[in-house]
Amino acid sequence: MSMRDIAVRIEKIDRLDSIADPMGDVAKKLIPRGRLKDLLSGTWLGHQLHPLLTDIPIGSFTSATILDLVGGRALQPAANLLAGVGVLSVAPTAAAGLADWSDTYGPGRRVGVVHAAANVVGVGFYTASIVARHRGNRFSATTLGLMGMGVMTVGGYLGGHLSLVRGIGVNRTMMEDPSTDWTAIASSDDLVEGMPLRVDFGDVPVLLYRSGGMPYAISNTCTHAGGPLNEGEFGDRSAEGPCVTCPWHQSVFRLGDGSVVHGPAAVPQPSYEVRTVDGKLEVRAR
Repeated sequence: MSMRDIAVRIEKIDRLDSIADPMGDVAKKLIPRGRLKDLLSGTWLGHQLHPLLTDIPIGSFTSATILDLVGGRALQPAANLLAGVGVLSVAPTAAAGLADWSDTYGPGRRVGVVHAAANVVGVGFYTASIVARHRGNRFSATTLGLMGMGVMTVGGYLGGHLSLVRGIGVNRTMMEDPSTDWTAIASSDDLVEGMPLRVDFGDVPVLLYRSGGMPYAISNTCTHAGGPLNEGEFGDRSAEGPCVTCPWHQSVFRLGDGSVVHGPAAVPQPSYEVRTVDGKLEVRAR
């Protein structure tokens, strides 16, 4: 059985919902919508924060294990330090992962639970390895580190499955390729003040909205998880101007330029220039 087969089987284990769903509710309470959510989701970064942070524990643990195996006694202090850095870096890394995972459901949420469990066990082995290091038991420290590396490799594979197979955290507008030519997509009379209008710009679904007499146009597909923005809530946030809130995970985007006001989205919405010509609304990619 391949690792992919294992991941797919985990997706289908309904019994995991009894663990995953209550944990998801707790995660949403621990990381509510706001500044903390924006920070951990990577709204300020331009993509999810969790994948970036995972480099620290993975790099630290891997380097410590290599030094344990081939570094000799002279490099044991360095190995000990790296193991400690790895354990300490787990908390912010896990918090960022929890923020992303709290917005998943179904198969992705189930795989996420097992991914997290594997990492918890792996970190437990590395923590025990640190204790063995302080006691001067190099053999036990190395063995426990290798066990931690093995378990966390499984966890890492499942994390990759979530991102690269399930598409968690992938920009949902990545494949949109709108024209840079002015194109008529609706009658100006069809766009009523304060009423969202979804239209097609070639193969791209576009959200049109008029506020203060001015028309705005952005991609209708939320970059975070693909939610239909035309079904969201609209309002004017003074400094940000007119905005839309995604109905699925409450990401907030400026209609003027598609930029992210609040996460969990980290990637801005594609936005379009709009003009009125002979009673027709024309748009083009910026």
